[in-house]
Amino acid sequence: MPTVFRSAMAVLAGGVAIVAVAAVPVAEAATAPQWAPAATATIHPGTQMFTDGAQCTANFVYSDGVSTYLGYAAHCAGTGAATDTNGCTTQSLPLGTPVTFNTGASLISEGTQVGTGTLAYSSWLAMQAAHETNANTCAYNDLALVKVDAAYVANVNPSVPFWGGPVALATQGTTVGQSIYSYGNSLLRGGIELLSPKRGVSLGDTGSGWSHTVYTVTPGIPGDSGSGFMDASGRALGVLSTVAIAPLAGSNGVGDLAKELAYANAHGMSGVALVPGTEAFAPII
Repeated sequence: MPTVFRSAMAVLAGGVAIVAVAAVPVAEAATAPQWAPAATATIHPGTQMFTDGAQCTANFVYSDGVSTYLGYAAHCAGTGAATDTNGCTTQSLPLGTPVTFNTGASLISEGTQVGTGTLAYSSWLAMQAAHETNANTCAYNDLALVKVDAAYVANVNPSVPFWGGPVALATQGTTVGQSIYSYGNSLLRGGIELLSPKRGVSLGDTGSGWSHTVYTVTPGIPGDSGSGFMDASGRALGVLSTVAIAPLAGSNGVGDLAKELAYANAHGMSGVALVPGTEAFAPII
């Protein structure tokens, strides 16, 4: 049974949150601001994000040519129980909810705030407004976009720490055994950065392409929710959404980002696209 990874903080209070997704062609953002250097940027994929006390991890950077967004999982702003993974029926905080970007959060502190933003899109809210009925879409469409406040856009870089990339958007899903790469930033790790980069394999696509099952070392844990996954070529594959308790204990459900972005642009957003990283993808451990 899948469980939603809402946040590490919520887990300590008795909640856990996670869900999954898949792929459809979407172009990368053509227009972007001048990004901060990757070495000094304070907002980037892997940044810790706090929403009403719940901590998640940013996946990638997006732009519609006007605004800059950080992505995470829609369930990170959800208000249901840990096992409420159906985005068509589970309630969420409203659009406009404040979100902070932090670094160095742990079990005893939310760390240092490095920026602010507002919830601009939630797949859960969008599906409910559209009266979505497709079971796979309801189960696995788990993407939210947080608009970075203008004062902090100059501090953003779209590169994934450690790995570099993404180089583009994955549009073909994955094959069994394909290498995948991720970067989690749960506060449960107490700031041990060596545990954040993750390498693993795909077990293939499920849910008519809306979800990918993956194994990584180490597995994604609460607080990693929302973090991004790249395929063997450094293409942005999806969003960490769920953890399997059985029968594949320790595996994670990753939502297909291309399908999620396509849904977003058809339901409330316009022209939002992935921003490629400025650093080359280098899958070496």
